[in-house]
Amino acid sequence: MSDINVTPLVDVMLVLVVIFIITAPLLASTIRLDLPTTDAARPGDAPKFVTLVVDKAGQAFLNDQPVPLDELAQSLAQTASQNPDTEVQLRADEAVPYGKVVEVMGVAQKAGLNRIGFVAQTPVEAPKAK
Repeated sequence: MSDINVTPLVDVMLVLVVIFIITAPLLASTIRLDLPTTDAARPGDAPKFVTLVVDKAGQAFLNDQPVPLDELAQSLAQTASQNPDTEVQLRADEAVPYGKVVEVMGVAQKAGLNRIGFVAQTPVEAPKAK
């Protein structure tokens, strides 16, 4: 037989496409958090935003990069100087003390970023019994 059989190649490529489709959403956020739930949470992003995360240990992350509070203030001030309408999307774990969240919010406000959005998950509803 002188023809090349492309069926195995197509099978392998379809498997790779399925793997990429499944893993791509998992790579969106690399920091594991247990976000609080609320019915008011709706997916959607502002046209320009930065992601600010506070994990269970109280460590701050700016765009998934760990930063101390003094460097966070400098980075946010630089962002505010470029675009003062930038939204800060704040993701805080449920276990983080309220004071730590307020401290991070204060750093953002002192830097000149006053648009702060709290990110939460929608509650998972149990199936209704008939």
